[in-house]
Amino acid sequence: MRASSEISDGAGGTDGPGSAGGTGGAGGTGGAEGTDDRDGVHDVDGGVDGGVDNEDDKSDGDKMADMNDADDSADADDADDLAGTPVMYVQSSVSGAAKILVVGPMGVGKTTLIGTVSEIKPLSTEATMTQAGARLDTAVRPSKITTTVALDFGRITLGGELVLYLFGTPGQQRFLPAWKDLARGALGALALVDTRDLEASFDAIGHLEDLDVPFSVAVNAFPDSVLHSEDDLRSALDLLPHTPLVICDAREHKSSVQALISLVSHLIETITEAS
Repeated sequence: MRASSEISDGAGGTDGPGSAGGTGGAGGTGGAEGTDDRDGVHDVDGGVDGGVDNEDDKSDGDKMADMNDADDSADADDADDLAGTPVMYVQSSVSGAAKILVVGPMGVGKTTLIGTVSEIKPLSTEATMTQAGARLDTAVRPSKITTTVALDFGRITLGGELVLYLFGTPGQQRFLPAWKDLARGALGALALVDTRDLEASFDAIGHLEDLDVPFSVAVNAFPDSVLHSEDDLRSALDLLPHTPLVICDAREHKSSVQALISLVSHLIETITEAS
């Protein structure tokens, strides 16, 4: 209202100059009226502005409410997805747990083995192989179109007393530096080998030796794998006499579990001897 009175005073001053003042008075009156109208406009504008501000505030509140509703809906969807997944808690009889790495070159069967033995739904980070990756990674059979890009994770309970947490490492050589993080706290490792390309396993086994992680070797028997004697395999892989070497089929549960049992037995013997 302060701005309105200042405009009215200005209009009254215009009435002063003689005859022109009449016109000016009329004009001033009109001006005053106009001013009142304008005041009304200002008032209306203020009301409209206030209404718009309130509407904006309301819109923000509505947006927040919508976002919360969306989050609640997403949480409900996630809950629905998990509802169909059986929950497998660790058995009350379990008295120990161990972190185990499952390593080997790309395409050797690490993801398959973990998925075969895991008593929970395994975590897999499989991604489609691309032409960009093909320029960096060792060529594999044409039928392989996906590869692990981070890690695989699964869990298995042995004898109702020991839980193994299985961490599958990516097989690409460019991911070897990430093994240091994955190997932290690992009690041992199962190194998978493919006799169709033994040389591809050298880096994985050598990296375990560099990290000083005890391991055993499991030869994954593919349908077209060539059979070799244990002595020949040990010689080709340059394995120490005490390093376990077993044959397994990563697609078969019993065979894969036996490979893990062989590793655990080796770790127990190593720890016992060290103590």
